[in-house]
Amino acid sequence: MPNHKATEKSLRQNVKRHANNAAEKSKIRTLVKKVRAAVSEKNFDAAKEQLKAAVSALDTAAKKHVIHPKNAARRKSRLMTMINKAQSD
Repeated sequence: MPNHKATEKSLRQNVKRHANNAAEKSKIRTLVKKVRAAVSEKNFDAAKEQLKAAVSALDTAAKKHVIHPKNAARRKSRLMTMINKAQSD
């Protein structure tokens, strides 16, 4: 345990931030899974709706520095490529 007031506060902040970041990452993973599930079922209208939500969540997380901005860009790109490729087949 910390010995100083400032480090105690820092520990409290870290715990709270960790919980918020974990929840945000979990939300992103869920949304990405929904997009992939819709694509695998060939339900492209639903996939595009889910993609909108996933892209929004990824952008928000990148803006808040929960994930790296390039990580968000890579995930968005792969999801869009997946949808476009599945639609063309």
